[in-house]
Amino acid sequence: MIKVLKSGFYSTIQDLGRFGYREFGVPVSGAMDSYSSNFANSILNNEKGASVLEMTMIGAELKFLEPTVIAITGANMNPMLNGESIDMFNSILVHANDILSLGNAQSGFRTYIAVKGGFLTETVLGSRSMAKEVTDVSKISKGDCLLISQYLSSVETKNAKVRFYSSYFESPILKVTKGPEFSKLSLEQQELLCSQNFEVSKHNNRMAYQLLPLFHNSLDSILTAPVLPGTIQLTPSGQLIVLMKDCQTTGGYPRVLQLTEESINILSQKFTGASVLMRLRI
Repeated sequence: MIKVLKSGFYSTIQDLGRFGYREFGVPVSGAMDSYSSNFANSILNNEKGASVLEMTMIGAELKFLEPTVIAITGANMNPMLNGESIDMFNSILVHANDILSLGNAQSGFRTYIAVKGGFLTETVLGSRSMAKEVTDVSKISKGDCLLISQYLSSVETKNAKVRFYSSYFESPILKVTKGPEFSKLSLEQQELLCSQNFEVSKHNNRMAYQLLPLFHNSLDSILTAPVLPGTIQLTPSGQLIVLMKDCQTTGGYPRVLQLTEESINILSQKFTGASVLMRLRI
């Protein structure tokens, strides 16, 4: 069991996501940066889909009520165990009554904590991912107790430090493919969309990221059509909206571009004001 002493800015339990329920309007959810979350699980030899703790911008403070092994990946939030700095991207043995604290993100925007065997929070529709209007609890709060697997010291973990490619935190390039309504843009608009620098607005969360500046739009709205995490919509006002992991399942704005999974990971680590540049995959 882990007791939450401080929850951080916005911290949730996430796994690979909730699949097979989009026809009922249920979002996929799952870790915003799947590369970092999968990496944390791989360090501990967890199953790929084991649930992790995702923290946004400001980290949590946790008291471990039993021993386990943890791994921390993603943004650097200067993790400390009992007041002493600890390494990221490595397996760390934690004892009963140890306190793990994380601060503000120094590089990147989201940090992931994996525990041996994963977090054993409530499963809803085949996933432990917390999401508004899907799970009873949409984020962790101070005083919560998080159930984890019993740690067996004989269980194998990786002792060697594995290389984590954090360079994508700095990369401004978002690889995209053409969306269903891309061809309705003029050739000039198509070229500009994939050559202009945009920046992340203050309106960014697990549902969507809005980009600035506004992009000239002459397209009409469309009939409600399917959308996915990574779909880039263009509103009548010229607002580019990049849908993220907790996005709705349908939308009525033209779908001009689609991010690759790698680019969703990259964008999820961007903070307000960060510059991005979309590159069309041929």
